[in-house]
Amino acid sequence: MIKRTLVFFLIVSLGVTVFSFSAKEEKKTGKQKVINTIVIDPGHGGSDAGAHGVYSYEKDICLDISLKLGKMIEKEFPDIKLLYTRTTDSYPALHTRANYANENKGDLFLCIHVNSAPAKRMSELTGYKTVTYYTGKGKNRKKKTKQVPQYRYYTMPSNAKGTETYIWGAHKSEEKELAVRENSYIYMEKDFEKNYGPNFDPNSPEAVAVSLLKTKQYFKRSATLAGYVQDEFAKVGRVDRDVKQRGVGIWVLQATAMPSVLVETGFISNPEEEKYLNSQEGQTEIADCIVKALRKYVKWLEDKQEDDKDKEDKKDDGGSKSAGMSRDNRDFLEMVDKMEKQRMSK
Repeated sequence: MIKRTLVFFLIVSLGVTVFSFSAKEEKKTGKQKVINTIVIDPGHGGSDAGAHGVYSYEKDICLDISLKLGKMIEKEFPDIKLLYTRTTDSYPALHTRANYANENKGDLFLCIHVNSAPAKRMSELTGYKTVTYYTGKGKNRKKKTKQVPQYRYYTMPSNAKGTETYIWGAHKSEEKELAVRENSYIYMEKDFEKNYGPNFDPNSPEAVAVSLLKTKQYFKRSATLAGYVQDEFAKVGRVDRDVKQRGVGIWVLQATAMPSVLVETGFISNPEEEKYLNSQEGQTEIADCIVKALRKYVKWLEDKQEDDKDKEDKKDDGGSKSAGMSRDNRDFLEMVDKMEKQRMSK
């Protein structure tokens, strides 16, 4: 009995020691989750069918791929909260999708779409037609004939194929910055009072400057994830049409206060691609590529977090605690202040 009691206390003591050590290590590293919430946005829906192929519509393919993607993300990242802008054949307005992502404090916005290209106009020579015409005037007027080629015109489906991933256009950064600023509560760090001061005003010039920094950060993160997505597609043999910025902008990307990408998964206008996009194999492969890219993206964020922590530790060791915000923000605000003084002096 005594031996059994001693063994019991030994096990309990060992468990407490291990737990305490783990807790201290976690507190020491200060490692935080780099992504808490992902919002998946299946394009179109409801009355908006999107592009169409020979037998299918974009809205249905977008929803099927998005639901498969969500299940894979849940399995790969069980701690990440997953939300959808739609899970049925419905049409949430674009501003509703963006507001939903912002209100739920999303850390990443994944928009799934299907591409389309116009049919090619073709022509085929079918023969010649004899046409009569006249030259000259009066007595010199002569009748002549000539052979005019006749063509048959028709269209052929576009042979465009492959994937491309969009981020919001750099020329649309003002709209993105506005979205970031209007949803400032989303990007504020948990201890923002410590970093920015107890009287930090989200509408102040300083806050606007910080939101510009956040916009720049979101652009870099969006471009990084988009690059990873295209890399994964290329690995499985899809045609890589690269990371792009659309000239007219993509509203849901610039209106969401978070990193955001729109994946064009293939061309429904190409019969070969339409078959692939509607197949279980194709949809699973597309979703798998995005998940693998997301895995790389999370690792990249975690590595970046460690690098930032190391820099912060070195700064603290050097006794540089004069500022209440990060060095990047402080340097940027100093630059803004300098430019403002120059403008006022003119």
